[in-house]
Amino acid sequence: MNLDDYRNHSPYSAPGRHGGLLDAVATDIPTVAATVRNVIVHYRAGGVELPDDRLEEVNHRWVDRILDTDQSRFPLPLTSGRPAAERVAGCCRDHTLLSVAILRQHGIPSRSRVGFASYFTPGWHHDHVLVEYWNGHRWVWADPELDPAGDWRFDGYDIDPGAGLFDSAARVWSAYRAGATDPDVYGVAPDLPVHGAWFIYNYVLHELAHRQKDELLLWDSFGAMTDDLADADLTLADEIAALLLQADDGDEAAEKALADRYATDSRLRPGARVRSFSPVSGTVSTVELRVSRR
Repeated sequence: MNLDDYRNHSPYSAPGRHGGLLDAVATDIPTVAATVRNVIVHYRAGGVELPDDRLEEVNHRWVDRILDTDQSRFPLPLTSGRPAAERVAGCCRDHTLLSVAILRQHGIPSRSRVGFASYFTPGWHHDHVLVEYWNGHRWVWADPELDPAGDWRFDGYDIDPGAGLFDSAARVWSAYRAGATDPDVYGVAPDLPVHGAWFIYNYVLHELAHRQKDELLLWDSFGAMTDDLADADLTLADEIAALLLQADDGDEAAEKALADRYATDSRLRPGARVRSFSPVSGTVSTVELRVSRR
């Protein structure tokens, strides 16, 4: 992947018939983030009680389907106010994907980054997804889910990669393998059993997929993923994590190696379908994916 690859939509970020809605949104990050929060409410942490029949909206996965649902309720510009309880149910991945879609619609290189955030719960690292966009000089991390009116004590739209506020899955995996961090404080939430080394391992594969513009749901499973570390290919994860970190440091050879391995190693990519574990119904389904035009 090169810079220009990230200017173009993936099958996930493509708005379909809703392109005009994205055209109308200004591209400064505060506006993009406010617009996305106006369309999507977090299904668990949005501060509203959503009816059960709305929660499955978290599985929409494609931007055009998210916008179909939004426009069925509010056939209005995306910046026109929507009551929080009537916004589309989603999560951090959806806030990020819609932000990426807006930016790509305007030709701004952008991608989603999968990792763990430490700024929601003291002592816990929640699985999280950020926007990474090219500002003309450098890649910038931004969290569109954060309202700047909150008391965050840092700039949520220009997060310092060295501040420990958000760490990529690759960095966390490498730290775990070096014995430098406790894997059991990385996961969905402290009160849920979805955490630990196996979870970080799977997120390394998610990080690679998102970097290659397969912006999967966080509960999609494919390839070498596992729920038991005893079945994990640790060497594979070590190699991919190392390449991801090198690519983040600007190593073009590592970036090319990631793309080559993703294209040729079926353990690293979803292929034509994934198994998806719904976080709201607990059901497992096989989902056919749209063919990538990369």
